[in-house]
Amino acid sequence: MPFTADHVCEAVKRLYAGNPFFHDDEAQVAERVTVHCISGHSRGLQCVQTAAGWLVLAFAAAHYNKNFEARKPFPIVVDLQNMIDGFDTLYRLASSPDLIIPGHKPLVRENFPSGKAEHIMRLDQGRKL
Repeated sequence: MPFTADHVCEAVKRLYAGNPFFHDDEAQVAERVTVHCISGHSRGLQCVQTAAGWLVLAFAAAHYNKNFEARKPFPIVVDLQNMIDGFDTLYRLASSPDLIIPGHKPLVRENFPSGKAEHIMRLDQGRKL
């Protein structure tokens, strides 16, 4: 299971407290933070404007770089055509292909500088050169 009963209960509590917001398309949710609905393995991704430019946290819109670079979808999808179309959206939203961060990118620790602790990566400054 990807989540527990406690996770579900917490989501319901937040819903009744008026905390979650749902968007069907695109929306700005905070200064320099936008959300975009891209169907694929699951729905949704977030884009954040950083010092390095617009960074796309692709989450499940692309598990790995090879998914969007080679246009090879992850094998478990909600909507295959929307996932393929979503790859174009990733490129449109990011200031640079280097600023597209797939949901399961194993090289994030090597490609981005550490933050206040070794396990925290600073995505906002762009890739290490």
